[in-house]
Amino acid sequence: MMTLTNRAKPVDRKPMTFLESIYLWNIFKGMLITLTHFFKKKTTIKYPEQKRPFSPVFRGVQILNRDEDGRERCTACGLCALACPAEAITMEAAERMPGEENLYREEKYAAKYEINMLRCIFCGFCEEACPKDAVYLSETFAPPAYNRKNFIYTKNDLLIPDPKTQPEEYAKAQGLRENKKAKKEPF
Repeated sequence: MMTLTNRAKPVDRKPMTFLESIYLWNIFKGMLITLTHFFKKKTTIKYPEQKRPFSPVFRGVQILNRDEDGRERCTACGLCALACPAEAITMEAAERMPGEENLYREEKYAAKYEINMLRCIFCGFCEEACPKDAVYLSETFAPPAYNRKNFIYTKNDLLIPDPKTQPEEYAKAQGLRENKKAKKEPF
């Protein structure tokens, strides 16, 4: 039999031996594989006590960032909402009033910022589109909930703690993000 690729091999149809016909050899090989797994390192992690290390490219829940003075970085430009392929982000802009310079960096800020986590596909386009480094994807999972309305995160849910009043919570929320940025080399 000749084929175009010449990869065809004839099948050997010789009769099985007695040892092969009672399948003891195959059972023994299977048990040997199982026995070797007893002595390998366990891959299970005891979750509450141990946390598994995240991949450097892991994308978790979105965070709204603050600057070093504790002011919100978001200027409500809407680029993150435009870049989102799932249309999960909605926002409304407002103008900063006199006396609110310590709360917002720019003249405009996001009065309403919501993200629907049921629609979010964790693509990271919102993080890439943000010119002010106001949105980034953290290293945490979305917590479980029983109602759909609990998966719509508002600005208060997403905003990182104030670095001046809550420095420990701010550092925890930043995670390894600053270390990753420092390790990146310019193009």
